[in-house]
Amino acid sequence: MLLVLALWGAGLGSAAQFAKLGVIFDQIALAYPGRSEVALGLTVSIVGFVGLVFGTTAGLLVQRLGYRRVLVAALSLGAALSALQALLPPLPVMLALRLAEGASHLAIVVAAPVLIAQLAPLRLQGLAMTLWSSFFAVSFAITATLGRPLVEAQGIPALFLAHAAYMAGFALLLWRLLPPDIRGPAVPLSPGRLLRQHGEIYASPRVAAPAIGFFCYTLVYVALLTLLPTLAGPWQLLLASAMPLTSIAVSLTLGVWLLGRLPAIRIVQFGFAATMLAAGLIWLERGAPLPLAAASLILAAALGLVQGASFAAIPQLNPDLEGRSRAAGAVAQLGNLGTTSGTPLLAALIAWQGIGGLVLFCLLPAAAGIGLHQWLSARRRATG
Repeated sequence: MLLVLALWGAGLGSAAQFAKLGVIFDQIALAYPGRSEVALGLTVSIVGFVGLVFGTTAGLLVQRLGYRRVLVAALSLGAALSALQALLPPLPVMLALRLAEGASHLAIVVAAPVLIAQLAPLRLQGLAMTLWSSFFAVSFAITATLGRPLVEAQGIPALFLAHAAYMAGFALLLWRLLPPDIRGPAVPLSPGRLLRQHGEIYASPRVAAPAIGFFCYTLVYVALLTLLPTLAGPWQLLLASAMPLTSIAVSLTLGVWLLGRLPAIRIVQFGFAATMLAAGLIWLERGAPLPLAAASLILAAALGLVQGASFAAIPQLNPDLEGRSRAAGAVAQLGNLGTTSGTPLLAALIAWQGIGGLVLFCLLPAAAGIGLHQWLSARRRATG
């Protein structure tokens, strides 16, 4: 499990590629005075654009290039780019560096979970994949706890240089720990072939299933973490910290326990059903800050089950490396789509219908997640 923990540590570094700007966004605005909120917002979100466009392509390429080679190169690239960002270059240059950083991020989040599924003993596979699923929330919590004080004491470049050192350290660690890649036969990847393989990925009820459910989750989860606490009155700050921690705790305890007893897809469906019940509680408690905060924690707990089980479904449904690589690429692609589209959609629904819009925003993706997984399960049974 040492290597699994090292790969998870690399994942923390990849998530920090978002967190290192997200948790100090107010300081970034001071570093680039006079810039619009949209332009400054791009410094955070532009990293995800690469995964949104090339997620499945990365899944196809990683196995061909070799997991060790890809991970070490991605971590090294991330270290170099973070060091350059410490110079605080003009905003257009910073955006270009952040866009390039998206390639580093995508390579890590596609390659690492496939290797974790391959390396973890079968009896610990559910725990290992659930641990991986926590990397984003854990990294944000660590970066917020350690990164903001560092920036306040030493300035923004200190945080970027610390991140560069972390990425370089894990590049060296994984270069030493991972076995050499076994190169398979080179297969030409023409644009036409890539398009056909994209079609094959999303047509497969095994390869596409984890990503389709994960899209329904990411569409809701990041948006709720961003906007739901603002509706909780005096409980806003506590809820902003407690919601992601609740998701992680439930995922690593109840989620892991359930994975030892039920298929991952069933747990995803159960989590979505619990999400719908929690949304109903939020509707019943609208206008009362404390009950709303309590219902919000139940909602976070329900989504924590979906988080871990969605990643655990990748190896459960895809026993071979190629299928897992493709599934991980699809998860990266649809996960980025959900993350980038959910928050503006929820903001519009709250502006239109208040709490009712938020409840609707929870109910529809959760119901879609249950229904789509049921349909894909029926297809898997029909095709064997």
